[in-house]
Amino acid sequence: MTEPLLVVERLTKTFGHGPDRATAVADVSFSLAAGGSLGIVGESGSGKTTTARMIIGLERPSGGRITVRGEDRTQPARSARVRRRRGRDIQIVFQDPYTSLDRRQRVGDCLAEVVGVHARLGREGTARRVAELAELVGLDDRQLAALPRSLSGGQRQRVAIARALAADPDVLILDEAVSALDVSIQAQILNLLSDIRRERGVSYLFISHDLAVIRQVTDDTIVMRHGAVVEQGPTADVLDHPRHAYTRLLRDSVPRTGWDPESLTARS
Repeated sequence: MTEPLLVVERLTKTFGHGPDRATAVADVSFSLAAGGSLGIVGESGSGKTTTARMIIGLERPSGGRITVRGEDRTQPARSARVRRRRGRDIQIVFQDPYTSLDRRQRVGDCLAEVVGVHARLGREGTARRVAELAELVGLDDRQLAALPRSLSGGQRQRVAIARALAADPDVLILDEAVSALDVSIQAQILNLLSDIRRERGVSYLFISHDLAVIRQVTDDTIVMRHGAVVEQGPTADVLDHPRHAYTRLLRDSVPRTGWDPESLTARS
């Protein structure tokens, strides 16, 4: 049996001390296979983004263990070389691409900068790689020459995805990456992500409160509440036959216009 690419074991995160101590993540465990897609769902404050920030290295766990290909990633990287290597393994795409992009930097230069950090390709090689990334996510030459403010929300999210893929990661974390987009643009981005996963074999950790999105793009799902996992399993089983009352509550709270929780098996 193939070893999982990413393994999270009893991950815990607390903030504060004494009477002000609060637990944001409590004993969370899951694994992600190479080429797999795992969803993390829950309401705001459930601990899903904090979990993602620990996996990417933006927060230090209070307890537990994170391994990638068997290598312990729980402790901070001790050198720039190790940080770059970890960056090549796992990248993240945030909810609002505009705040994560340099507003003064043209899109092509943004992508070239990331390529330069992770690969020594020379000027021509870097230009070819930028063109390849642009084609992969559907950006044209005009958009590569533009500043982020000149692009639509969907185009900026394509830039954010291309920037993350510029490191050639094994795992791409998408933290509410389509929730700020309108429905038609959201569908385009989700289809793009499905195509990239099929063509490149990248693994997804997809964080969302939107069960319709989770249904479309993930194989397995964990449900978090108050920092803990309350249910996990294949996405279809979790959404169609929820065992936990909280998962049923999430299902029943889905607006019936466009996605009826009474007929989840008939819509995807």
